[in-house]
Amino acid sequence: MSEPWLSADDIAEYLGVTKDTIYAWIADKGMPAHKVGRLWKFQASEVDDWVRRGDAAAD
Repeated sequence: MSEPWLSADDIAEYLGVTKDTIYAWIADKGMPAHKVGRLWKFQASEVDDWVRRGDAAAD
């Protein structure tokens, strides 16, 4: 079974941050996200890998 796609609200809750932080991370830190129409969608496994690599903390 494939991994479900998460919304910006879902991934913000998953990471314990605000949705504004998620959008800033997409723009400024290359957070893995996929644009579907007007919506951003996320795979938790991709985001987990991104966080583990330390990219969320990069300046």
